[in-house]
Amino acid sequence: MSAIQDFMTLCCREQWRNGLFYHVSCEGDALALQPQHHTGAFCLPPVDSGEKGFAWSRLIVDALLPQDSGLRIYTRCADEPDWEAWKELRAAFAAQEEENPLPLLRRCYGTPEPSGTDCWLSGTGRYLWVAFELTATGACMPSVTALHLRMGGDHMLDYLPSIYRGDDFTRRYLSIYNSMFQDMEDAVEALPRQLDAASASDEMLGCLAQWVCIEPGEKDVRARIRTALGDFESMYTVEGVKRSVYRLTGRMPLIIEHFSVDPNRADCRNPVLYRKLYGDNPYRFFILLDENAFASRDRMEWFLARMQDLIPAGTELELVMLKQCVQLDWHTYLGVNSRVGSYIPAVIDENVTIHYDTTIGGATT
Repeated sequence: MSAIQDFMTLCCREQWRNGLFYHVSCEGDALALQPQHHTGAFCLPPVDSGEKGFAWSRLIVDALLPQDSGLRIYTRCADEPDWEAWKELRAAFAAQEEENPLPLLRRCYGTPEPSGTDCWLSGTGRYLWVAFELTATGACMPSVTALHLRMGGDHMLDYLPSIYRGDDFTRRYLSIYNSMFQDMEDAVEALPRQLDAASASDEMLGCLAQWVCIEPGEKDVRARIRTALGDFESMYTVEGVKRSVYRLTGRMPLIIEHFSVDPNRADCRNPVLYRKLYGDNPYRFFILLDENAFASRDRMEWFLARMQDLIPAGTELELVMLKQCVQLDWHTYLGVNSRVGSYIPAVIDENVTIHYDTTIGGATT
C-alpha cells in the first residue's frame, strides 16, 4: 500500500460558517452544542470533489464526546449541486424558532451512518453533503473539532484481481484492515514530526521534556527543549546560574563571586567590611535578589533546595535579600537598592533616631 493518502480537512471557523446551525455554535474553531440545549445539529454545505462519479470512502470526525453524549453523522452524495431538499433545510434552519428542523433533516438525509467517528462511505457523486446531530443528557457538552474526508490514495482492493473489485462486501470488509494499516503508516510517517519540539503534540511534548531532564510543568517547554544542549553546557557558569535563578523566580539576579570581593587582595580598600559581608570562604558565592522575590518563606526554601542541584559541585550558595533601603556598612548597591537624589538636612542629637529611609547630606564642617 502507498503511504500517500490525500485527505480534505475542515477544522476552522471559516470553513464552518456557511453551514446551517441549530442549537450549535462555534467555540473557537470547534462546533459545540450550546449548554442550554440537549439536542442540536449542523449541516455542512456540499463538498466538491471535482470529479463526477467520485467514490467517497473514508470519513473521520475528530470529536469530544463526554459521557452521556452522542454524535450522529448523516451523508448524501450526488453529481449535481442542486438539491431541492437543501433549500427546504435552509428555510427550516432559518425559522428554527418557530419549528424544530431536526425531523426534516432526518427525513432528507435518511438513515445515519453507523455509530462511531470513523465511517466508510459507499456513495458516489461529485458532491457530498454531511450533517451532524449532537445530543447530551449530562452537564458536559459534546463538540466536533475537525472533519477529514479521504480524497485519494490506493486501497487494499486495488491489489486484488479485477473480478473482486466490483464486490461491495469485499471492499467494505477490506476497508477495516485498510484503515488500520493506513493509520499505522500515517503514525510512522508522522514520527519525525512528533520528535520535533516545535511540532510535537502536547502528550509527546511531556516525553521529550523528560528525555532532556526538563520538568514538564515549566514555562516555554518547547523553547527549553530546543536550547537544552546549550543550557546544559553552560549550566554551571555564572550566566547559567543566572538563567536558573531567573527561571525559578522570574527575576534576574546579581551574582557575586568570592574572588571579586576577596578581602585578602592587595587592592581591597576595606578588608574589614568585605570580610564582614562576604567572609573568607573562597568556594562561596552570593545571589542577590530583591526582597520581594518570594511570596513566602516556604517558597524561598523551595528555591534554595532546587538551586542545590543547579550550582557547581563543591561550591556554597548564600542568598542575600536586598532591602529597599540603605543601611550603612551592609549590603547597599547603587542603582539596585539605593539611589542618588535629593536629601533632607537633619540634626542628630539624643532625641533623634535614624531610620533606614533617612538620607544624610549637606556641607561638612
